[in-house]
Amino acid sequence: MPSKLDGRLDGKVAIVTGGSSGIGRASAIALAQAGARVVVADVMHVDGEKTVHLVEAEGGEALFVHTDVSQSQAVRAMVRQTVETFGRIDCLFNNAGIEGSRASTAACTEENWDRVMGINLKGVWLCMKYAIPYMREQGSGSIVNMSSIHGLSSGMKGYMPYVTSKHGVIGLTRAAAAEHARLGIRINAICPGYVHTPMIENNLGVNAEQFESWLQAFVPAGRLGTQEEIASAVVWLCSDASSFVVGHTLAVDGGFLAQ
Repeated sequence: MPSKLDGRLDGKVAIVTGGSSGIGRASAIALAQAGARVVVADVMHVDGEKTVHLVEAEGGEALFVHTDVSQSQAVRAMVRQTVETFGRIDCLFNNAGIEGSRASTAACTEENWDRVMGINLKGVWLCMKYAIPYMREQGSGSIVNMSSIHGLSSGMKGYMPYVTSKHGVIGLTRAAAAEHARLGIRINAICPGYVHTPMIENNLGVNAEQFESWLQAFVPAGRLGTQEEIASAVVWLCSDASSFVVGHTLAVDGGFLAQ
């Protein structure tokens, strides 16, 4: 993880959706360590506030805003509160996401489909919809949208809405990136591979050790990734170090998709 307040994002303001745990929490901390003031947007109030405390412990500044990204009014209010508190929006990490319930395509319920799409895809669009006007006024901004290696493959059997939503995030990213690049707004997607996160841990079940060994055997790097490794990629995409990276889909997967 970057050193404490390393300055790459000094003066910047970043929003992290789904920042109460996992990659979102690690990214909020890493963005703060790079100098950004961070808004943690999530529906998990207690865990979101914990992320804020962790950021503050690193010497950063953060604010928790209760936000359901699938609801237009909530997103609009969160974006407005960000600007009212910090004066601008420079970075947006659309990280909030769920995997939904396991079921075949024919057995998937409409409720499950709507819930996954509402958070994973509609939520990304809504956050861009309300943040981009402020970035346009500034003439600058960087947006990172969370996809997955399963947005570039169809390997997650039984989770069709999740796979579909993550493919959709890549299409949304490319369309929005082409539309806004000349306005100084860079939009990219990140596709993590298998990483130690609550989502993976929820799938480990009773044979956790066996399942993790199976995952590691399929990753050329020979291990699962860490949340901090994904967070470092997010910080890079948000920083000027990636100033000519636009509409890109970055796989951070230990070589999984190279096979």
